[in-house]
Amino acid sequence: MKTRRTWRVVEREAAKREAAEAGTDVRGVLAAMAGALRGRTGWALGSVLVIVLGLLGARWFANTDDKGTPPDTRARAYKDYDACLLTDDKGIVTGAPAAPVWEGMQAASLDKRIRVTFVPVMGEQSVTNARPFLNGLVQRDCEIVVASGAPQVEAAEAAAKKNPEVRFVTVGEDGGAAHDNLARVAPGASLKDDIAETVKRLAADS
Repeated sequence: MKTRRTWRVVEREAAKREAAEAGTDVRGVLAAMAGALRGRTGWALGSVLVIVLGLLGARWFANTDDKGTPPDTRARAYKDYDACLLTDDKGIVTGAPAAPVWEGMQAASLDKRIRVTFVPVMGEQSVTNARPFLNGLVQRDCEIVVASGAPQVEAAEAAAKKNPEVRFVTVGEDGGAAHDNLARVAPGASLKDDIAETVKRLAADS
């Protein structure tokens, strides 16, 4: 008959054997993993791990940067008010007749926070060809239409009496019929400043 001490000895020996077998299994698994990491599989797993960690780091950095970046206070808020320039086919490039006109309109835009745009008349430089471009500006609800160039000016002055709700500014010598919604600015050295003051005055009056 086995005594209680004998049973305890047997149980301890059985527990030791199970622990030894378990340790052997764990060591076998670890050895297999180590062998895999030393081969091509290891390089692949390592590369994937590096890529995943890099993406997680970049995402964390981007989220942190977004939260810590204040809104750009330099963004200019414009009024719902448009001054549009009609030019010849040279546009507003340096040296073009409309270049100082555009500079004056930009100065008025900074002062009064109004939007300014320009449209060149492409193709034949004639009143007939300029008229559709001018009508396009009127249909775009430009509050002020500025015209530079002989055909453009003639088309604008003819449209002034048909569109009393639009303010027209033409660059040229005095002439033609006068209208309450038409202002003429003479060309010359002060053209930029004269345009700026005229556009600012018209924008303030509206």
